[in-house]
Amino acid sequence: MSLDSAIPDDLVAAYLETLQTKAASTIDVYQRILHQFTDWLTTRPGGQDGFQPAQLTATALDTYLKQREAAGISLSHRTRIKTVVGTFAGWLIEEHGLLRRNPARQVTLPPQPALAPRKLTNDQRDVLRELIERADTPRSAAIFALGYWVGCRVSDIAHLRMEHTHLTRKTGWLHVGYKGGKARDIDLHNEARRPLLAYLDCGGRDPDSPYVFTSQRHARLTEAGIHHWFRQIKARATKFEWEIIAPVRFHDLRHDFAHRARAAGWSLEELAYYLGHLTRKGTPAIQTTVRYTQVSRDDLKARIADLRD
Repeated sequence: MSLDSAIPDDLVAAYLETLQTKAASTIDVYQRILHQFTDWLTTRPGGQDGFQPAQLTATALDTYLKQREAAGISLSHRTRIKTVVGTFAGWLIEEHGLLRRNPARQVTLPPQPALAPRKLTNDQRDVLRELIERADTPRSAAIFALGYWVGCRVSDIAHLRMEHTHLTRKTGWLHVGYKGGKARDIDLHNEARRPLLAYLDCGGRDPDSPYVFTSQRHARLTEAGIHHWFRQIKARATKFEWEIIAPVRFHDLRHDFAHRARAAGWSLEELAYYLGHLTRKGTPAIQTTVRYTQVSRDDLKARIADLRD
C-alpha cells in the first residue's frame, strides 16, 4: 500500500488492537500518548483532514518532544513518547507500508541520568509501616508486606494466584513471576507470611476468583489498582509525615528490600534469584541486581572512618 492509498479510518485503534497481550495499564498509556500526539499533528499545516501517516516525520516528532519539554514534561515521559511513537511507526511500516522510515530512529534525546539508589531511610520505613498499621485492613497489610518483606514486583502481586500460594501457621512459600521467564518459588519471611495468611482468613476477597487479590471491578487487583492503593495510603499521612514519604513509590519497597537483604549477608546470586533477576537461561542476572543495590555517598561515608594505615 502506498502513502497515498486509502487507509483505515482509525489507525491508532487498529494498532492498539494488536497490543491485547500487554497489561491494561500499558495499553492505556499507549492510547493516551498516541491520541495526544496524533491530535497535535492535526493542528499542523495539512492536518485539517485528520491524521495522515505522511505527517509522522522526524521533524514533527522532534518538534512535539521539544514542546513537551518546554511544558515541563519529564525526560522519562518524553522517552516513553518516543518509544510509543516509534513502535506505532514500525507497525505502519511493516503491516501497511504507510511509512518509508521510522522517524523515532532519527530523533535523539539526552540519556537518562543515573537514578540514585532507592534505599529508604529509617524514617521513611517507620512512617510507611505506621500508615499501614493505621489503615488497619488485612488487605493493606498483606500487599505492603509482599513489597517490603518479599520485594515483589507490582505484577507479581497483581497476578498472584491462589494455587501458587502455600501457607501454614508456621511456613509459607509462593510461586511468583508473571513477567516472562521470571517464575520462581520463594519462601516467605514471617513478617510477610502472617499478614498474607490473615488476609486470606478474613474472607475479604472474591472467593470465585483464582487470584489472591481481587477488586470489585476486575477478577484481580490490577497493577494500576495497586499503585492507586499506595497513593491512598500515603495520602493519609500528616503534613510532617508527607514530607518524609512523598517521593516513595511502591517499587521503591522492592529496591529497599534488596538493600536490606544485602546488609543481612545475602549474596548477589541469592538475591538475583529471589527477586527474579534471571536470564533467559534461568541463571542469575547479576548486573540487574547490582543496579538495585548500588552504594550511595552516605553508605561510603560510614566506611571512611574504618580506614587504617
